[in-house]
Amino acid sequence: MENPTTIEALLEKAENYTRTSIELAKLQAIDKGADIVSSAVAGIAIAVVVGTSLMLLNIGAAFWIGEQLGAAYYGFFAVAAFYLIVALLLFLFRNQWIKLPISDRIITGMITPKRR
Repeated sequence: MENPTTIEALLEKAENYTRTSIELAKLQAIDKGADIVSSAVAGIAIAVVVGTSLMLLNIGAAFWIGEQLGAAYYGFFAVAAFYLIVALLLFLFRNQWIKLPISDRIITGMITPKRR
């Protein structure tokens, strides 16, 4: 008569293992999601500060170049032409410079365990 008890115990252990595995997967997903969101928020904050600084630097450079060329608007044309060239280069090499590195970083971040 021990046979049904052994099977019941085995089924109970399998059920507990399944529940624990599901709970672990949920916690790991929450941890990974929190890591991604916190990294994104930090990146956005840094991007805002850097973007503001670069904007002010560009305005100053445009005025300085314009002063050197004799008219303020020449400086703005020069800065705009520079960014047009940068945009063209980014467009031409977007897969090599942007898409592949970001894809690799996301995949590596999902695969490798987090070090604490």
